[in-house]
Amino acid sequence: MPFFFNKKVLDFINLHQGEEQREKVLANIKSNTSFRGSNIWILACAIVIASIGLNVNSGAVIIGAMLISPLMGPIVGMGFALAIYDFALLKKSAKNLLIATVVSLLVAGIYFMVSPFKDAQSELLARTSPTIYDVLIAFFGGLVGVIALTRVEKGNPIPGVAIATALMPPLCTAGYGWAIGNYVYFFGAMYLYTINCVFICISTFIIVKYLRYEPVSHYKPAFEKRIKLGISTLIFLIIIPSVYLAYNLYREKSFNQKADRFITAEFSNNNYTLIYKKIKYNANPKSIELAFLTKKVTPEELAKLKQKLKDYGLPNTDLIIRQELKDIKGEILAELKKEDKELADKDILINNLQKELKNFQPFDSETGKEVAILFPELKQVTMGSHLLYPETDSARILLVFVGTIEDKKSIFDQQKLQQWLSEKYDTKLVKVVIEGP
Repeated sequence: MPFFFNKKVLDFINLHQGEEQREKVLANIKSNTSFRGSNIWILACAIVIASIGLNVNSGAVIIGAMLISPLMGPIVGMGFALAIYDFALLKKSAKNLLIATVVSLLVAGIYFMVSPFKDAQSELLARTSPTIYDVLIAFFGGLVGVIALTRVEKGNPIPGVAIATALMPPLCTAGYGWAIGNYVYFFGAMYLYTINCVFICISTFIIVKYLRYEPVSHYKPAFEKRIKLGISTLIFLIIIPSVYLAYNLYREKSFNQKADRFITAEFSNNNYTLIYKKIKYNANPKSIELAFLTKKVTPEELAKLKQKLKDYGLPNTDLIIRQELKDIKGEILAELKKEDKELADKDILINNLQKELKNFQPFDSETGKEVAILFPELKQVTMGSHLLYPETDSARILLVFVGTIEDKKSIFDQQKLQQWLSEKYDTKLVKVVIEGP
């Protein structure tokens, strides 16, 4: 019974079922490692799209760029090459990955140099401090990707892997750091990119070894041991900084939670109206800055509150309560200016959408009255818009006018109506449809 059970379990998780012919898999891997002609153009366009997405803080645009990016090819090629000891493929894949990386950095850097918007948005900042979680995402995303590549039925995982492993945004962020001279951003983003490349490569190596692909060249066991030792050393060197960054992120979040608990217990629960709050974790000492609408804190009260910080797990933390009117005004004005900028951006977006919507709603009550006077023989009149050549530089709006003539004997000048509509809406793109009784 145990043997039968184990066999059923092993069959259930067996990766050899549904496996593609190995010659086809290797041919596909080799063809995807090349960066010549169209692949370079696709990569450059994807980089520009991702840079725009980071620039305007649009997650949807960034996801679109990740889906069309061809960067996965040479990374998977390196993993395959290491697993089957094909050092010609390894050299080719590494060379093409280097070319793709340099091209991506140059294109992203040039874009951010000419872009008028230089502010670091949240989508961009998220790529500057990788942690151990990014290592896990890259590794398991790579596993899914290579398993899918070795199947007869590829299914849906490949696009998901491209999004999850996110090779494109870190490169664009590095280009941004290079363009504005912020090398903290540059090296942080390049570290994330390196994590993704290395762990996709390692996961590919593991799956290819598990599937027992035939080596291209045969070497002594000592050589294989050196390769495994080199991979293990690389994993160790990559993981250590990410663990440290993850630990720092945990400590920062823990500090913020404790600070919020302190503020709630000592002030909010006592009905003090908080109008300003700033928690600084990366300062030395750490600090909590507050300002209240009416509450005034005496020096004795402030000293007691500072003593209480230790009770909330906040040692080496300074409590600053702003009570000078000019200080409070300055901080509030700074916050208001920030909110005003966000509101202004939203107003611009709303106005643009309203203008676009207006283009698709040309028919109003005034136009209806004019048509009734100028063309009384028309009944059941309606009008709308149709977008020609959508999502291209040649996109145009066509006005479509539909009317009905109920009297068979009436003579209607359709050309006159078309000319009138063209003059009224200042466009030659007018289509008039007249339906008979």
